[in-house]
Amino acid sequence: MADLEALTKAFSGIGVDENSLISILANSNHEHKKSLRKGCSKFFIEDDNGFERLHQSTVKNLKLEFKRFRDAVVLSLLHPWERDARLIEKALKQGPRHYSVIVEIACTRSSDELLGARKAYHSLFDHSIEEDLASRIKGSERKLLVALVSAYRYEGPKVDEDVAKSEAEILSSAIKSADKRKPIEDEDAIMILSTRSKPHLQAVYEHYSKICGKTITEDLEAEGILKDTVECLCTPATYFTRVLEAALSVDADEESKRALTRVIVTQKEFMVKEGNVLNKIQGILTGSYKDFVLGLVAGGKN
Repeated sequence: MADLEALTKAFSGIGVDENSLISILANSNHEHKKSLRKGCSKFFIEDDNGFERLHQSTVKNLKLEFKRFRDAVVLSLLHPWERDARLIEKALKQGPRHYSVIVEIACTRSSDELLGARKAYHSLFDHSIEEDLASRIKGSERKLLVALVSAYRYEGPKVDEDVAKSEAEILSSAIKSADKRKPIEDEDAIMILSTRSKPHLQAVYEHYSKICGKTITEDLEAEGILKDTVECLCTPATYFTRVLEAALSVDADEESKRALTRVIVTQKEFMVKEGNVLNKIQGILTGSYKDFVLGLVAGGKN
């Protein structure tokens, strides 16, 4: 049945094909809907009494898929400072698995943008970001995250190569001593990552590779937050590509899929440059969500 195939397709991918749903359901009578339910064993089950009902997991998934368009619109409407402040506050509430969102914002925004987010946080929540991070985070990530959001980095092009090489050696030593102390707790490593300019850190990254024969991120494979920090600061294209590919994988979890909306809304210039990622997105997004986020990318700057 064509309608059955169309209905199944409407719920496949990221987002929902609202036009197909309107076309099918608005013109369906009771018997037609009954045949659709019987044919959609992926979504419906029949109990011992012959009652047809939606799988509970399907109800949850449909709510999430319908919500994607709304979330994309809201994030796009917000002032960038308010958007980042709200994303940080939500990540704090959700806990350690979501701290990478805080890293992403702290490390990829300019100094003025990050300062703006801190001002917005004051107004919205009557606390500072630093205060809430320090009081709510109990793990080894606390010092690094507080330092990152407090940063106001030099944004000029000047780099002292001797200092960069020396700091690459400091990071190498911190990582090699991981059996004694986690690199994320090393005071010198935190100082380097939270205070140095991005051009300086990119030079540190290059010196590290020459000294160790591997990149910092290769050596930090198991250090989630620290790896995210280094990638965001030194190779942001690598970081965002990794996030997007995780969102588009067949076994992507809900958190990975949510990251897709966040990155599309906040990193439109990157999305335009990465045409291959954009092509992948076009093939998996659906409905109004697809139309909206592709329109955002086509629109240019954030």
